[in-house]
Amino acid sequence: MVRRYTGRPTLKLRQFPTRRGVSGWFSVYATAAGGLGSAIFSAFTYHMLRNKKDPYDSLWVVSIFSGLKWLVGMLHVVTQRPVAITNTTSSVPKSYFLSLFKYPYAIASLIVIFMSSFSSTCIFTGGLLFLLGQLCLKPIFFLYFWLIYFIFPSFSMPLLQPLQHVIKADAVRMQLLGFLLALLTSGMGFYYKEKNWQRHHVLLFAAIQSTSAGLLHAFGRVLLLDCTPLGKEGAFSVWHSWVKALGTCTGFAVASASSGNVSTAFGVSFLAATIGILILIFGNISDVGGAMWAGHLHEDSEKGSPVPGLDTSIIIKEHAHKGTA
Repeated sequence: MVRRYTGRPTLKLRQFPTRRGVSGWFSVYATAAGGLGSAIFSAFTYHMLRNKKDPYDSLWVVSIFSGLKWLVGMLHVVTQRPVAITNTTSSVPKSYFLSLFKYPYAIASLIVIFMSSFSSTCIFTGGLLFLLGQLCLKPIFFLYFWLIYFIFPSFSMPLLQPLQHVIKADAVRMQLLGFLLALLTSGMGFYYKEKNWQRHHVLLFAAIQSTSAGLLHAFGRVLLLDCTPLGKEGAFSVWHSWVKALGTCTGFAVASASSGNVSTAFGVSFLAATIGILILIFGNISDVGGAMWAGHLHEDSEKGSPVPGLDTSIIIKEHAHKGTA
C-alpha cells in the first residue's frame, strides 16, 4: 500500500518524507481504529462479567471471544508464504524467515518493539491490579478506565500527526516520545505507590499511558516497515507479531506475579522504557538508514563512489549522527 502511494519501490533520498508521511498516516489511523475496537470489546467484557446469575459462563464467553480476536490477528503468522511459492505445494524455506538477521536495523527495531510492548502491558496490568486489589474501586470505574484508555488514542494520535509534520519528527523520535510518556506514568506510579490515588488522577494517567502505548505501537510498526526489504514483508510481519506477543505476555506475567507489590511492576516498566530509549539513541537507529539498508532509497546524486555500497554506508552514518545530535 505504501509503495502504491509513493509510486515506485525505490525512492530518492529527498522523496523519503512522502513515504514517511504515508506510512505514518496508515499506521496512526489503523491504531486509532484498533483503539475503538478495543473499547467496544471492553464494554462487552464489562457487560458479560456483570452477569451475577452465571458468572463462570460469562467468563468463558469473554475468554472465547478474546481467543478468537487473537487468532484472527495472528492468523498470518501460520499462513504466511513467500509470493514466489504461493501457488505451489512446496514448503516455506527457512531462509525466508531467517532473512531478518541480514538487516541489523530491523533487528534493533524489533528489540525496541519488545521493550515497548513489555513496558506498556506491565504498566497497564500492574496499575489495573493495584486499582482492583489495593484501592477496591467500584466496577463501574473500571469501565470508565477501560473506555478512556482505549478511546483516547483514537483522538490523541491523529492530533499528534500534524505536530509530527511540523517538527519533522521521524518514527524514532515519535517512539522516544512514547517512551518518555511511559517513563512519566511508571515513575509517578512508583513514587506514589503508598498514596491513595484520586480517581481523576487515575483517569488522567490512563489517557497519558494510552497515548504512549499508541505511539509505540504505531511508529514501531512504521520503523520496521521502513527496514523491511521488498518481497520479505510477510516474514518480517511474522517476526513483528511474535516479538510483540512475547513482550505482551512477558509484561503480563511480570505484573501478575507481583500483583501485591505494584512498585515491582512500575519499576520494571520504568527500566524497560529506559532501555528502549537508550537503544533508540545510542543504537544509531533511523528510518532513513533502515530504508537504505533494505533497498528502498538511493542517493540523489548521480555521481557515486567507485566502491559499491560506500555511498549508502556514509549516508546512513551521517543521518544517524544528525538524528542523535
